[in-house]
Amino acid sequence: MRGAGLAALSTALRGDDGQAGDQHTGRGGWPYPSLVQVAFDLDGTPLLLLSTLADHTKNIARDPRVGLLFDGTAGLAEPLSGPRLSVLGRAERSEEPRHRARFLARHPGAALYAGFADFSVYAVSVERAHLVAGFGRVRWLDRADLLLPGVPAALAEAEGAILGHMNADHVDALRLYATVLAGRSAEGAEPWAMTGIDPDGCDLRRSGEMARVDFDHSVENPEDARVTLAGLARQARQSALGSAPGAADDPVGSPVDSNDRDG
Repeated sequence: MRGAGLAALSTALRGDDGQAGDQHTGRGGWPYPSLVQVAFDLDGTPLLLLSTLADHTKNIARDPRVGLLFDGTAGLAEPLSGPRLSVLGRAERSEEPRHRARFLARHPGAALYAGFADFSVYAVSVERAHLVAGFGRVRWLDRADLLLPGVPAALAEAEGAILGHMNADHVDALRLYATVLAGRSAEGAEPWAMTGIDPDGCDLRRSGEMARVDFDHSVENPEDARVTLAGLARQARQSALGSAPGAADDPVGSPVDSNDRDG
């Protein structure tokens, strides 16, 4: 789910608004599917940027229950053999600055209209989900199976500094994360950028292409993030070049400003 940039959003079509010529008269409650961009909070909560002018936002105002379909079948010869996840929850408007920042980092093009008065970020409070991992591999998941128990404050506060440091000083490491660890193509003139980091992994973007690199343990603070990202860079370099372990002491340096480290 965390690696997705798009999802199909389903809302309950609102009924008659009592206005002459209302186009939804007699259709209240019908499922209304649409395509939306999606980002995630550090704990995995889905985030949407919606306009009050859109039908799905008007539907949410009447009934906040939503469904999100995440499709992981792209590129498969037999799509139904691939994974997809249907998430059920309630969408609520969010004024949390971190939510907006994370959404715009993941979808920078949305900055063109995110400031318009009719646009707001909505956080989806997940209740449960239905996972189809392939033929015969089907089960329901509880909220605790999808989301972390909370947002680690130290990592959340340092995220901006970590992203700024990685994107400014370690473009080569980000390229290795994407091409070696996430298996993305090495072709392309534009550099990869880190758009988010959370306890489970980090998110990367190049133009409209996204990639996710998972961590092998839960990262809760900036120092652990530095050590983990450095280890991933060494791992990627060794895989790409066949270099011996220990060839680089700290390939990604510190995710915080050097002045902060020097006191």
